[in-house]
Order: sequence, then structure tokens, then C-alpha cells
Amino acid sequence: MVERISEAEHAVMEVLWDDSPLTAQDVAGRIDPARGWSAATVKTLLGRLLAKRAVAHDVEGRRYLYRPAVAREEYVAGESRRLIDRLFGGRLTPLVAHLAERDALSDQDIAEIEALLKALKQ
Repeated sequence: MVERISEAEHAVMEVLWDDSPLTAQDVAGRIDPARGWSAATVKTLLGRLLAKRAVAHDVEGRRYLYRPAVAREEYVAGESRRLIDRLFGGRLTPLVAHLAERDALSDQDIAEIEALLKALKQ
């Protein structure tokens, strides 16, 4: 598992998970313009992600082509596990109970959880 990434770094990862390999300029062009990031900001974030081994790069002439070094699913699994470990003592049931108590589960969410539980029992 890679070192934890920040929210800003995550925005860069989302671009790379959607399409890669990309140059830093390509990544900068795909970041939400509302963020107001310059190409230099994106390059800084890519440098941090390289140091954390979340991305890798290949050299093509004078350009660096960046690609994720960790799959989105792998990262989500690790972050989910950290959240459950940190806030709920490693147990999933208290998380679901917390969401249910806060009316954060829709009828569709409940139906999907029931179907998942049924499939797990088989």
C-alpha cells in the first residue's frame, strides 16, 4: 500500500486513473478549472506522488509520461480499511449502524446491502 495521499494529490490520481500515460501538461489540462491550478502546481503534486510511489513515469524524449503505480481499487480498499480501523475499531457493523442511525442509507442502499449479504451467505 502506498503512503496516504492528500485530497489535492487524489485529484491528480483521478485524472491518471481515468486515462494514462499523460504528460504533466495533459494532467493539468484535465484538472477541474475551478481549482485554479497552474501547470507548476500539478508538477509539484506529481513530484509528491512519485516520492510516495503512487505514480510512476516513463521518459519519452524530453517528456515524462505519468501513470498510476497503484490501481484505484487497491487504493480505495486501503483507504476504506484505514477508515474502518481508525473510526470503528476495524469492524464494519458499527459503520453500517452509524450510517443507518443518521438516515444516510437510502432504500436502494439497504436493498443492495441485503442482496450482498444474501450472496455472501451462499
